[in-house]
Amino acid sequence: MKSTQIEYSALSRGYYKKILVENESVSVTNGRNEEAVQSKIDAAKWNKIVDEFSKINLDSLATLKAPTEKRFYDGAAIGNLKITTNGKTYETQGFDNGFPPKKIEKLVNLLVDFTKE
Repeated sequence: MKSTQIEYSALSRGYYKKILVENESVSVTNGRNEEAVQSKIDAAKWNKIVDEFSKINLDSLATLKAPTEKRFYDGAAIGNLKITTNGKTYETQGFDNGFPPKKIEKLVNLLVDFTKE
C-alpha cells in the first residue's frame, strides 16, 4: 500500500468533502475553498483500511452499481471512490453519498469516519 492513494469525494451544489488516504496519513477537505487538514492514521485503523482495500477487485470498481439514486434529484451528494496504485487509476461511477455499493461499503465508511473525528 506504499504507492497507493485512496480518495473519496462527495460533491453537490452546496456540499464538498474530499478525503485522501496515503502512506498512513489522511487529508480531509471540508469545503471548496477550505484548506486540507492532514493527520496521521493510527495503526489499528490503518490495518482495517489495508484489510478492506485488499478485498476490493480494482478492475470491477467502474462497474459497481449504486444501490440508491437520490443524487439524480439532488437528494444526496454524489459520492466517488478513486484508487491510484502502481501508476494506474481505478474509479467508481457516482453513487449517493452515504449509500456506497456493497462491495466498497466498509472501506468507504472507514474513510468517511475521518470527517467525524
